[in-house]
Amino acid sequence: MKHILKTIAKTVKSVKGNSLAEFATTTALMATLAATAAPKLSEMSEGAKGEKSRNEIDKIVKQAGSFYQDIADLEGRGRFPNQTKFNVAVGGPNGNPNYSNQGANGTYDLATDIAASDAHTTAIVSDLRPGAETQADRTAGWDRFDETHSNVWQLVFAAGDNALPSSVSGVQDASTDNEFDSLFGDEVLESKFQDGRYVYTVVAGGGTGNDVYPPTIYVADIESAVDFHNLMMP
Repeated sequence: MKHILKTIAKTVKSVKGNSLAEFATTTALMATLAATAAPKLSEMSEGAKGEKSRNEIDKIVKQAGSFYQDIADLEGRGRFPNQTKFNVAVGGPNGNPNYSNQGANGTYDLATDIAASDAHTTAIVSDLRPGAETQADRTAGWDRFDETHSNVWQLVFAAGDNALPSSVSGVQDASTDNEFDSLFGDEVLESKFQDGRYVYTVVAGGGTGNDVYPPTIYVADIESAVDFHNLMMP
């Protein structure tokens, strides 16, 4: 495309005595070619942003997994960054964020734990729409940053100077003593999308003894959580 435009431009510069009509025709052709190229360049730019977002999400998930294993080695049972314990959630379904599967009055009930974790997972699936094949499937999920959605998420990094758009709801601020900060050497990974931010949620583990099950972390970019997300279950 650039080669064609340069060739036409040279032709325009070298023409002597051509009529205004011929010049106008050539100019119109250049404008048409430029207009045709613009959408393709835009698509390439958006594609690069999307690929960068996926790579950054993978980094966050990988670091969270390493953190989990380190804590397991130190404490005997793993947890993800900013979980107070393996069976306490980060985020959660609307109306029940940061729930706990630690039981009441020292009594654990496996069925209650599983029900709470399942409700959380259902809310996440509603947002992310894994396996969505049609536009209708995608639109039913959280495919735009300022849409209402089913799960409460949390920022991976503090907003700082890059505050959340005021129209965004259902996203908690990063933890005060954010354990993700040290994992990245205080480097903040920022989405390349104007309205993008990295968020995560952790489905609480539960049970005890032989019935114990681990937590699961999900990470997404709110530009379109449907398109940009990943997860890890130990």
